[in-house]
Amino acid sequence: MSDPAADRPKHTNALAHEKSPYLLQHAHNPVNWLPWGEEAFKKAREEDKPVFLSSGYSTCHWCHVMERESFENEEIAALINEKFVPVKVDREERPDVDLTYMTYVQAASGHGGWPMSVFLTPELKPFYGGTYYPPENAQGRVGFKTLLTELAKVWAEDRDGVTKRAATAVAKLQEHLDGEAAPHDADVAAVLQKAYDDLSGSFDYHEGGFGSAPKFPRPSALTLLFRIHLGFRAKNQSESDWALEMAVRTLRGMAHGGIRDHIGGGFHRYSVDGYWHIPHYEKMLYDQAQLINAYVEGHQLTGSAFLADIAREIVAYVRRDMRHPDGGFYSAEDADSYTDDTRTKKGEGAFYVWTAAEIDELLGKADGSIFRYAFGARRDGNARPESDPHGELKGTNTLFRAMSVKKTSEYFTLSPEKIDDILERGKKTLLEARSKRPRPHLDDKIITAWNGLMISGLARAGASLAEQEFIMLAGQSAQFLHDKLCDKPGTGLMRSWRDGAPGTKAFAMDYAFLINGLIDLYQAGFEVKWLRWAEQLQNEMDALFLDKEKGGYFTVHTDMPNSVLRIKEDYDGAEPSPNSMAALNLTRLAAILGKDVWREQAARIFHLFGTTLKDHTQSVPAMVAAFEFFHHGKQQIVLAGDKSTPEFAALAKVAHSRLLPHAIILHADGGEAQHYLGTNNEALRNMAPVNGRPAAYLCENFTCQAPVTDAAMLKVKLD
Repeated sequence: MSDPAADRPKHTNALAHEKSPYLLQHAHNPVNWLPWGEEAFKKAREEDKPVFLSSGYSTCHWCHVMERESFENEEIAALINEKFVPVKVDREERPDVDLTYMTYVQAASGHGGWPMSVFLTPELKPFYGGTYYPPENAQGRVGFKTLLTELAKVWAEDRDGVTKRAATAVAKLQEHLDGEAAPHDADVAAVLQKAYDDLSGSFDYHEGGFGSAPKFPRPSALTLLFRIHLGFRAKNQSESDWALEMAVRTLRGMAHGGIRDHIGGGFHRYSVDGYWHIPHYEKMLYDQAQLINAYVEGHQLTGSAFLADIAREIVAYVRRDMRHPDGGFYSAEDADSYTDDTRTKKGEGAFYVWTAAEIDELLGKADGSIFRYAFGARRDGNARPESDPHGELKGTNTLFRAMSVKKTSEYFTLSPEKIDDILERGKKTLLEARSKRPRPHLDDKIITAWNGLMISGLARAGASLAEQEFIMLAGQSAQFLHDKLCDKPGTGLMRSWRDGAPGTKAFAMDYAFLINGLIDLYQAGFEVKWLRWAEQLQNEMDALFLDKEKGGYFTVHTDMPNSVLRIKEDYDGAEPSPNSMAALNLTRLAAILGKDVWREQAARIFHLFGTTLKDHTQSVPAMVAAFEFFHHGKQQIVLAGDKSTPEFAALAKVAHSRLLPHAIILHADGGEAQHYLGTNNEALRNMAPVNGRPAAYLCENFTCQAPVTDAAMLKVKLD
């Protein structure tokens, strides 16, 4: 029998009472962590100690490294506990806290990342910050123990100086943020041309993607290129063609690379090399959601079945491994794997990699050699030193499509059909074998913003690929958020949910991403309840976050306590910024519901960030796309009639099969929904089937052509 006392953790701190998987990972550190909140702030004030703020997330590799090296180190923990008030933040639960202090860290050091390590006065003003620190001085880098000792000494000997410098730094940073927007009325043609020039200037002609290693998927840049392609066709065919080629070549490069999980589906966070071969192995929901959209749009423009299949594969992965039984979607899967509940580390990517011997044993030597040839698996492994500095993956292989079916067929003198069969059977066999390995940690928080992105991806994929199940999954996620992530059903949106309870209040990004998803969900299935909810949420967002004086949206709502900086985000990074998404939402809602006030709010966002649009288009691709829609999104497609009929479905299929970035698609049902949509749109109120048959009305600014009832004729008109 095991000794219960021996199984009991040696240390337990206040994080043991939290719900965040990241905070719970640190609940048994010898560091006396407190969660972000008044208890910690009061302790700092009463004991006159600085706050040590550590921010990260549960699937963050270097967060795990710093925990093992420093936060589980008894000596370092004792130093932290004696000299500081240690506070842990899950950046996914509290993006406001993380953004505030990451803004400081980036301004002070020129770079950022996680784990984020920041030292604050008891008034929560930062005076020193960085990211990962090794435990001891090494290779010219200051060690964490040395840093703690020096900062404690400075605090003891120069308290007033530290406090004054921190206050000055915050004031200057806020002044910089307030002046950064630089209002300007940008020209849409010039903005799109600069976006094209900047993206083509940084494009990797050989491998796809932009810049050099590490390479991140950036779906918002790819979907912007699709819009540039369509917009440039009339004025510059060569640039139009190249915009499409850059985006499609990138999508194909990622799909062939090891950044894609060829066995289980989905995409890893980024590639550590320039070839898309060796990834950082964590998987994030927001990447899957946005990449579904990017692959679907690529398919819509090219007709490529391969791109459509990648979108379907992502959905299959998310549905299988990242979905709550009631419909919401989980946040992330870790890069690291562990052997058991004691978190004995197997190594980054251990769940995903294979030795050549393993492949041969599972598939047999004949099929194994074919599989390894096609997927780049070598006897000595394909891990590169620059991507595996600690040698954890030595001798293992990350699978990527090194050789096409055609080349593999030629090399082994077998038919392409035979090769394809061997590869498909091999993937299924490896998936079954992999399912018996210790799985990476799953962060099972359900985050409103990321579910909003997934609702959008599922809805648009379902409509364009004729996959009704995808639309159903999107609707179930929306219903989950409506019922469980609101203070009351449908109102008072919350940021996250886990283990039966919501977390803190939602932020601007949660509202913006969910509103966008609901608009897409309405257009996919024409259930007007989702559009009504989007309108309601937009009103809530305006009340909580809108700067009524200068325009744009603050990240944090006005009654959020302990907010040191007021920030309006515009940078479109791994996720679009809330202002970029809000500008698109406002423009779309104004076009759908005829509310000019929302179009005016969108115009104020573009004016507020006009200098950024003009001079730094690469930093705001989602806002550029919204700006383009604002100026060119004049088309309405109204489908009138009973949506359950085959004739209606045929018209809807034509409308959804094309990328129509300048269009909104509405349903005139002849009843309550049509009355709602037609409140500010007299033309729509009168649209009806023709001779009892469902009809499509093509309109520009609600001036409409004669309706068509034949799907083939609608196709001709849209082409």
